[in-house]
Order: sequence, then C-alpha cells, then structure tokens
Amino acid sequence: MSATAATASSREWSWGRVLVRAWLLTGVADGILAIVETLAYHRTLTHLFQGIASVPFGRGMIDGGPAPVALGVALHFCVALTWSAVFLLLAARMGWVRSTIQSVAGRIATAAIYGPCVWIVMSTLVIPFFVHRPVAITGRWWIELAGHVVSVGTPIVWTVAAGLRTEN
Repeated sequence: MSATAATASSREWSWGRVLVRAWLLTGVADGILAIVETLAYHRTLTHLFQGIASVPFGRGMIDGGPAPVALGVALHFCVALTWSAVFLLLAARMGWVRSTIQSVAGRIATAAIYGPCVWIVMSTLVIPFFVHRPVAITGRWWIELAGHVVSVGTPIVWTVAAGLRTEN
C-alpha cells in the first residue's frame, strides 16, 4: 500500500470513528434527556419509545408491546446518527465551521445553535410530516429546544472538533 493510500485509509477510518463516537454520545445524551423529561411528566419509558416508533409507523405502535419499544430505541439512535453525520459533513466541507469549532467559545456557540436547529427541524418539519399535524409550541417544546443544546449540540460539536484536532 502506498503512503498516500495509507493516509487516505487512516483518514477515512478516523472520520468513521468520529461519526460513531458522535452518534453514540448523542444517542445516549439525548436519550437521557428524553428519559428524565418522561419521568418528570410521570410517563413510562415504554410509552416514550412507543411514541417515537409511532411517529413514522402510526398510532398502533403505542399499544404494541415490546417490539415498538425496541423500534423506538432504534429510531432514536438512527436520528442521532443522521444529525451527527450532517454536522460531520458540514465540518468536513465548510472551512468556517472547522475554524469556528477550534476554540472552546466557538464550540459552545456552535452547540448552542446546532442543537436547537436540530430540534426546530425535527419538531416543525420531520415529525409533522409523519403525523400530519402541525407542531404545538408549548412549554415542553421550549424545554426541548434548550435541552438540545446539551443533549445534541454539545456531544456532536465536541466530538467532531476533537476528531478535527487529531486529524490535523
């Protein structure tokens, strides 16, 4: 293997590791936020994950037992993977994003923007597309918006920034 091929291969591998780390950290962090909120509202974790499964697959998931719970967990992690990949692509393609997240202040600002943007897109476009009803902007919606800074923006931005530092 040539030196160029070895460098390209290690770069692809490290970006793959960055994506997996961002995905899993985000899935767990956002899952913890969802669990805490669910328990605070005196709901069950079963209902939480059945509710996630019901978004693309319909209301029948709510009373479907353990299979929709597992499907809800899987969908939750698919969403985390998608948003992690989106940010990784943004950072890989846009120099201003890479330069912004090199500093702690830049990472904080980027997480404070990216996490809420994810929630806004999910709650106003993606979920309404599947459930065929508009978003309800309530107190819970605002809590989710703020929570996404910590549970989505922070793990994605920090993990990608760490990957960029090891890449350079």
